[in-house]
Amino acid sequence: MFEGAHTALVTPFRDREFDEPAFRALIDRQIDGGISGLVPCGTTGESPTLSPDEHRRVIEVTIDANAGRALVIAGTGSNSTREAIAMTQAAERAGADAALLVCPYYNKPSQEGLFQHYKAIAESTALPLMLYSIPGRSVIEISVDTQARLHEACPNIKAMKEAGGDVTRVAEIRAALPDSYEVLSGDDALALSFMEHGAVGVVSVASNLIPEQLASLVKAMASGDRTLADSINADCGKLFAGLLQLDTNPVPIKEAMALAGMIDAQIRLPLVALSDEKRAGLKALLSDLKLI
Repeated sequence: MFEGAHTALVTPFRDREFDEPAFRALIDRQIDGGISGLVPCGTTGESPTLSPDEHRRVIEVTIDANAGRALVIAGTGSNSTREAIAMTQAAERAGADAALLVCPYYNKPSQEGLFQHYKAIAESTALPLMLYSIPGRSVIEISVDTQARLHEACPNIKAMKEAGGDVTRVAEIRAALPDSYEVLSGDDALALSFMEHGAVGVVSVASNLIPEQLASLVKAMASGDRTLADSINADCGKLFAGLLQLDTNPVPIKEAMALAGMIDAQIRLPLVALSDEKRAGLKALLSDLKLI
């Protein structure tokens, strides 16, 4: 179900408010670039600083602008189970195809707590669900055993966005769970390696700027054209590294998109814009890559 390159969409702002026209234009560029799915209101979409009304509106606009052309995987996760249930149900009512549920952050639940959290959400909706393990932000990870328990208990829990930076996790998941449970890379730089070990695609940050390249990379790997995949990955490597190293996501990708004339670079506190020095370095990188 989740095969392909999916874009973790930024949420553009203008005058401190959601910039709906820029967002709709971004979605059209993603579809034209061959992206398989759209993921609004993930970490890249600054979901922690969106109000509940804004969160729902961004998902609704994604569904409307997409008009059935790609998969819409709504980010509805929270460290509050009640909030995650409410947002997932709202996304289902709005017409989302699936939901992405980040591992609860800050409160550090046990694996049993994670099981009960996701089980409660899964039982509240008919949507297919993608779990999201990112220990760099959530401190804890969703263990392979917990994933296996969840997939067995809740058939609509169908996939994992793995963003722990460890390729061996893909092999561990593939060994422990059936093919009906899919794995996607949460890291652009590891997409090729993850797919080599059994992942079916990527949830990408860089594809906000370069959708064609990410779509082509995943298609090449899926079709067995490793030579082409390696070439695309090498071409994109400097951008992947630059976005990762400059600052916390989504600061660098929004700055890059602003330099390319796509959106305003506004970001919400507590995140702040790149320093002048880092912005100059990013501009030089994008110019060198012929992206601006």
